[in-house]
Amino acid sequence: MHDIAQHQIVFLDRDSLIADIRTPAFAHRWRDYPATDAGDVVARLRGAAIAITNKVPLRADAIAQLPDLKMIAVAATGTDNVDLAACRERGIAVANIRNYSLVSVPEHCFALILAVRRNLRAYAADVEAGRWERSTRFCLLDHPIGDLAGSRLGIVGYGALGRRVAQIGRAFGMEIAVASRSPVADSDVVPLPLAELLATSDVVSLHLPLNDQTRHMIGARELATMKRSTILINTARGGLVDEAALARALTDGTIAGAGFDVLSKEPPVPENPLLQLRLPNFVLTPHVAWASSGAMQTLADMLVDNLEAWVAGSPKNIV
Repeated sequence: MHDIAQHQIVFLDRDSLIADIRTPAFAHRWRDYPATDAGDVVARLRGAAIAITNKVPLRADAIAQLPDLKMIAVAATGTDNVDLAACRERGIAVANIRNYSLVSVPEHCFALILAVRRNLRAYAADVEAGRWERSTRFCLLDHPIGDLAGSRLGIVGYGALGRRVAQIGRAFGMEIAVASRSPVADSDVVPLPLAELLATSDVVSLHLPLNDQTRHMIGARELATMKRSTILINTARGGLVDEAALARALTDGTIAGAGFDVLSKEPPVPENPLLQLRLPNFVLTPHVAWASSGAMQTLADMLVDNLEAWVAGSPKNIV
């Protein structure tokens, strides 16, 4: 058991989690901040044994100045904001949250798929502009509407989220194809190399972590291999896709559309090419796929579970 009775827990970006956080069942002192700039990380964590961060970066230079730090609890699944190598070198445990958004992210994924496939943005804009009222027919038919049934859903990455997306896709009557580094056991799934999946799928949905191997895995060359009727969905990490290449592909009609919940830098810079798009076939939401009220409360409960397990000497969800 770790004795942290005289130490502190510091949550660097408490406002990133809208949920009740129960009091950890061990002696501690708790301090949290609504948000933390990179330049304030060291000062705020000085003397802390446990740091909690959702998206605040904890890099090697900061970690080197925090001799009391023993654990970093990431209030999310992704750990690309933490220098894991520096933590291992210093013996700092890093725990993350896993499978807390198995409902929220897949549902958001299909909200994006349906919005793009059925041209909801274009039709809603027509109604707001008064075009339906001026129509000579009972409906407007100015934008193509596609069905999901009978189409191929290509899932890149077949972890817990990818499998849940596949489950929903089956309910829509979609054929499921998967590109995964791990063997796929599901008998009704078509395992494919990535190149073939991109070339044959009607919807491509990304469910991968961001690392050196996956960064910009979808670029101009990959987009050019997709069918012109394909839509690309990304609820994982923005850096998986070359954003400039995607903006060109959407503008040129290389692919039919895209639905994204993530960008390479968040909050985004105004110059991000995807922010400049004003296209009905592109839907961008501000990294909220994970953030249903139920998912956030589950995350908060798992966060404290991770703290208590580490203090009890039985750490879990260690990265």
